[in-house]
Amino acid sequence: MLGALARIPAWRPEPGAWLLVATLAAGYAIAVLRLGPRYALAGQRAASRLQITSFVLGLVALEIASDWPIHDIAEQSTYSVHMVLHLVLAMVAAPLLLLGLPAWLLRWILRPPSLTFRIVRRLAKFLPALVVFNVVLVLTHWPTVVDASLRNGGLHFGVHALIFVSSFIVWLPILSPLPEIPRLAPPSRMAYLFLQSIVPTVPASFLTFGTTVLYHFYAHKTTIWGLTPLADQQLAGLIMKIGAGMLLWALIAVTFFQWAADEERAQHPRVRRQLERELEHLGR
Repeated sequence: MLGALARIPAWRPEPGAWLLVATLAAGYAIAVLRLGPRYALAGQRAASRLQITSFVLGLVALEIASDWPIHDIAEQSTYSVHMVLHLVLAMVAAPLLLLGLPAWLLRWILRPPSLTFRIVRRLAKFLPALVVFNVVLVLTHWPTVVDASLRNGGLHFGVHALIFVSSFIVWLPILSPLPEIPRLAPPSRMAYLFLQSIVPTVPASFLTFGTTVLYHFYAHKTTIWGLTPLADQQLAGLIMKIGAGMLLWALIAVTFFQWAADEERAQHPRVRRQLERELEHLGR
């Protein structure tokens, strides 16, 4: 199980990651300060404190995943770190950035009724979003694609961009701020999250229970954990299954308790009116 322990790569600049994060940060600030007063509803702030905080945290997660040392370790030696990188992009950075978008800003970006808006609205539904999730998951973990992307910087960037952009589609049915792209009702939302938690178990099982190294690029690498390439691959499968599953099941629990609380609050006026009618009837 154990092999030689690899060193953490020496620091090197990642101007591409810096440029991406800086562009998103500057674009968001300009939009909130310049476009917000024009497009936000009268009497409302361009962006709430929660939205600004969510967007900033999303940028931090994006920077952590895209910069040294995670990016370099993932590209050079350790597939389990590569899996962490993918999960941070898809499960942390993307939903936080989406939470940070006010409705008016997302509407301005998608420009309804543009073709982009129509495509996004069609995909951001229960079944289409599940299909998007499945297709991207399988494609980005296909051995040929993984090996080729690790040997080609442009393709590697394209794979990460695909994960990042498709994650917005996958999270829209849960977090959409737009009434034109409505969120799923709580029961449907929980079913959607449950299915999303089941799907990763398929490729995760191939990684966890495999007896050969699936990705040739990592077959002869020395990992930072001191694990053999096969053990590192098995660890990556566990990270995919447990890490993603725990997050999605936590969201299912939050959704359930919020739904139960909303239903209880909705019941109170009806119960009160029923008691008042019964008391009035008894008093006659």
